[in-house]
Parts: sequence; structure tokens; C-alpha cells
Amino acid sequence: MIFSTYFEFLMNGGRFAVPLHPIKVWHMIVLKFGGTSMGTAQRIRDVSLLVQRKESCIVTLSAMAGVTDKLIACIKCFRNGDRIKGDEILQVIRSEFEHTAFELFHEQATLESMVAFFETTFSNISFHLHTGISDETANWTIVQGEMITSVIFTEYLLSIGIRAKLLNAPDFMRLNNLGEADLQAITELLMPNINPADHGLYITQGFVCRNHRGEIDNLKRGGSDYSATLIGAALKAKMIEIWTDIDGMQNNDPREVEETFAVRQLSFDEAAELAYFGAKILHPACVWPAQQFNIPIWLRNTMHPDNNGTLILEGGTRNDITAIAAKDRITAIRIKSGRMLNTYGFLVSLFKVFEDFQTPIDMITTSEVSVSLTIDNNTRLDEIVRELMKLGTVEIDRDQTIICVVGDFLIDKYGHVARILHSLQSIPIRMISYGGSQNNISLLVARQDKKQALNKLNSGLFQLSNLPEYAYS
Repeated sequence: MIFSTYFEFLMNGGRFAVPLHPIKVWHMIVLKFGGTSMGTAQRIRDVSLLVQRKESCIVTLSAMAGVTDKLIACIKCFRNGDRIKGDEILQVIRSEFEHTAFELFHEQATLESMVAFFETTFSNISFHLHTGISDETANWTIVQGEMITSVIFTEYLLSIGIRAKLLNAPDFMRLNNLGEADLQAITELLMPNINPADHGLYITQGFVCRNHRGEIDNLKRGGSDYSATLIGAALKAKMIEIWTDIDGMQNNDPREVEETFAVRQLSFDEAAELAYFGAKILHPACVWPAQQFNIPIWLRNTMHPDNNGTLILEGGTRNDITAIAAKDRITAIRIKSGRMLNTYGFLVSLFKVFEDFQTPIDMITTSEVSVSLTIDNNTRLDEIVRELMKLGTVEIDRDQTIICVVGDFLIDKYGHVARILHSLQSIPIRMISYGGSQNNISLLVARQDKKQALNKLNSGLFQLSNLPEYAYS
């Protein structure tokens, strides 16, 4: 089902479709394919069919499945002094790429060219690893999976007669001095290389970038999604399609809950909340660039391309619960102090501790004499606790889970909060955060209660025998 058909369905036949604000559209589509989508020669052949469009496209690729993890393991071996094991892992990676190439290419000249490419590339990687593992070397090594995969895919397209141009992400993807994506620099560097009018097909790497010092760097785990939406924002694209091996955003965690369904449509805000609080299909940062320019994001399944997937766009009010996500490895901190009573400035001192130790806060609730909050990064917990003890008594609860219920809760005229709490009446709840966002109610439970809580919410909030119109099984 092509986008225009699906869009018509949403606008005319989908009962929960919402109006779009006007979008300044170029005839340009950004397509992102994850590691599973590029995991074998056959998958690469399948993707080559999906990228053939009438519109001009830029394709953003992850490394072939498993390659980045192997490169990280390889780096760890070299850092620990186990060069033999590191070389063995590197040889496994090379063999996987060579095996894929021999399945894809049949002309002798092309095969010889690819073998020479592998020889040069892996000799270069080996040289850098044996020379010494600095942070710069590690960052350069980690992204080689994307660099190699993009070359293989581009060469395959050319070998079957499809005109394609490889754009190397380090030439235009940039981070600023705070380690954040620099969209202005990305736009200025990318635009001269793109001509939307020529109906061209461009291939590039996700995840890969340069930092403000000009060194090869990356957008962290799952950063290929972020690359795609940054590119889409830079080009003011018509659509960003993110292709994975899942049929869109699920209404609950399918690893913990048996009866889940894919949500056909989400607002940008709902998708951002779900991604941040544990939905693995999206990188938490990737919604923002598309939202700034109102560019729809379509989550699609490479293995089932005719499925509807999930469309993320600027949404209106549905007055309903959409989906549930969960975030593990949460630490809850309670600070109790009589100094809070009828005083001001206490919270400033409290927040400054977390600012000083560069640790974000997820949830926070307050009473007259105490504050409870959560963090998901324990790297500097001991230092944080020492500083907080200067403000009052401190209690720590580890191994907690934030459960995030996403939907439209503005003023809650429809009793959603009551339904949520009723569903969890037998589950001990450590914290509740409600009112900070019209799209999110967050609840903190012990990790051991996560599975039961998700299942009770699923049965209590979604009548699976009578699915909402915006969902499909």
C-alpha cells in the first residue's frame, strides 16, 4: 500500500484520522533500513525493490545485523590485551561481508573489486586496532559496519542497473560542542549534494557523524533512526519511512504481553513519549527533527511491506489511551527534609546536584517535606547521594521500572486515570506522575511486578475482543 493510498484511508475511511497542518513538501522521501532489514543477501535484494520509487529518495542504512555488536566486542578484546581473540572476531565480520558479497554479485570483475575493497578496509581496521585503542580509534572502528554495508548496497544497485549515488555521512552529519546534532550544519553540508528534481536515489549511512573536532563519531545506539529524521528535516522531506522487522508501534511490550496489536496512528508527542519510555522500535531523539517541520514518519515492516505499519504525524484529540511502554533499570531516590516546609530555593539546590553530575531526572513528585525522583543512569549515584545527604535524609530503591501509559489525557474527562489505577489495584505503586504532559501518565513499580502490571493494564485498558478502530491485529 503506497503512502498516498494509506493517507487517503486515514483521512476518509479511518475513524480516528486527524487533520494535518499544511506541510511544505518536497518530492523527496527518506528511507531508513535497520540491521535486520540488511542482514542477508536476500534481505538486501528485497530492500533493493523497496527503494525503487517515483520520487527522489535518500536511503539511510544501518550496519548488517550483529556487525556493530561484534565490532564493540572486538574493541573490548584489544583494550583488554587479547589481540588474538580480537583478530578472530574481525575475521568473522569480514567473512560475513564476503559471504554476502559472493551471494549478491556474479560478475567476476565486480567480485574482484569487492574482494579488494574488503582487503583494504579490514587491513586498515586491523592496523588501527593494533596501533592502540584511543576513543577516536574506537569511534572510527564502531561505524565501519555502516560504511561497508552502504558500499555493498550501492554496488548491488548499480550491478542490477539502478542508478544510485553514495553519500558518505561523515561529509555532512555533524555534532556541536555539546555532543548534539547540529541541524543547521547538516542542512548546509547536505543540500548541495541533493537534487530532488532529478528523481535520483542516494545511499548513505545512519549512526555515523563527525563531532565538533572533526573526528568520526556516532549518534549512539539506535542512532540510524535519528540520522534519518535529521536528514528528513534538513531536506524538508515529504515523508520519512523507518523500516524494521516489526509491524509498527505495538500498544504494549510484546516480549511481556501476549495479546498486543500495532497502533495505526500516533501523534508526534505520543510517539516521543513511547520511544523515551522504552518502545524499542524508535530512537528516543528521532521524533523531534520531523516534528519541527511536520514531516510524517511511517514505521513499516521490511518482511511484510504491504502491512499498514504506524503513521506518526501531527495529531488532534482522540480522547483515548493509545499504548503502553516500560523502562527498566530505574533508581528511585527520596529526599526528606524539614527545610522544605514553607521555604523556597530548596528544589533549586536539589536540581543543581543532578546538573553538577550531568544526570537527567525522569520522574519527580513532591510533598510538604520530601521529594521523590527517578534516574536511569547510576554512573554517579554515589556522588549524588553524598551531596543530597547535605540537604536531608536519602533513601534509595534500585531495580525499579517506569510504566508509561500514553494517550490523550487533557483534563481527563473520560476517566482514563481511574481505569489505569483500577487495573493496577493489586500492584504496589511506588510513584505516580500525572499532569506534566497531556500525553503521558507514568507509574513506578518494582521490576519484579513489571510483567504482571503490563498484562493487567493490557486487559484493563484494551478490550482485545473489540479493538479500537485505530488498531489492527
